[in-house]
Amino acid sequence: MKLLVFGASGRIGTELVRQAVAAGHAVTAVVREGSSLQVPLPELRLVAARAGVAGGLTEVVTADVMDPQAIAPLLPGHDAVLSALGPRPKGPSDVMESSAASILQAMSESDVRRLVLVSVAGIHTRGDGPFTKYVVKPILQRILRESFADARRMEELIGAGPLDWTIVCPPMLTNGSAKGTIRSNTEGTVRGGFTITRADVATYVLNAIDNAALTRKTVVISN
Repeated sequence: MKLLVFGASGRIGTELVRQAVAAGHAVTAVVREGSSLQVPLPELRLVAARAGVAGGLTEVVTADVMDPQAIAPLLPGHDAVLSALGPRPKGPSDVMESSAASILQAMSESDVRRLVLVSVAGIHTRGDGPFTKYVVKPILQRILRESFADARRMEELIGAGPLDWTIVCPPMLTNGSAKGTIRSNTEGTVRGGFTITRADVATYVLNAIDNAALTRKTVVISN
């Protein structure tokens, strides 16, 4: 497949690009002005070569994801769009909502229908145990209220749109190697699922692309 990745310079985006290339996908990695891909292209080509894949070609493009006219020309020829953009960690944030609105507008004028986005598990409470629901989540929602509000607006916007979308919601993100065990729930949260590695998030997002059962679904994941 040919994949268009927004937020490619971030830590989840880096994993998406690296794993997609290793799997033989052709990747267009979009970074904002002043940023760069964290994985050098020669390293990505070496990853592809070691995996013995013919694909894995990578193009790095600088574009403003908030400008639909800037990203629309990038869409033709791609099979899916992936967004690893997250909210600002502190203070007012509209990164997720505004980027989603721009992506939706750009995709509405193209033939690309598949969209997979990363959100946050903290805004979802259905299925939580009493301690998580009444103690942990209220604390998180106070501390991260701006970020969580941004994520909620993004999910509402995407959910009301016409695309073949999937929203992937991880809990607290950790670094390190993938654990390889990913639990998921499309009907609520994952009981006891408090953390997940960024590498595992990327793996799940890539596997979700051609999973028809996840079309127009919001899924919470964890290790």
